[in-house]
Amino acid sequence: MQDEEIALHLQQALQNGELKQAESFGKPLAEDAGWEATPEGLRMPFKILKNSGYAPPEVDLFKQRAALAAELQLCADEAQRQALRLQLSELEQKLALRMESLRAHARL
Repeated sequence: MQDEEIALHLQQALQNGELKQAESFGKPLAEDAGWEATPEGLRMPFKILKNSGYAPPEVDLFKQRAALAAELQLCADEAQRQALRLQLSELEQKLALRMESLRAHARL
């Protein structure tokens, strides 16, 4: 019933041209930075929180991890690569501890 009502409203918006006014009409939605780096089971809950105006600190940590990994891929200097690997390792440890804490609280 609710799906049918949503479909009806979307159809009406399409017919009266309201949807075509949207800047992103007919284009794929932009993917959030860090989406692929976020564990699949946490993507939707984190997205819901973000859309409501609250993003847990773990989201930022996943974005940082993705940025560090990308920087490491592009880096040619071996000393800098080693420093980036160390930063990435420390960040991944921090993330692992945070995720374990979340899992432990979810089990309570």
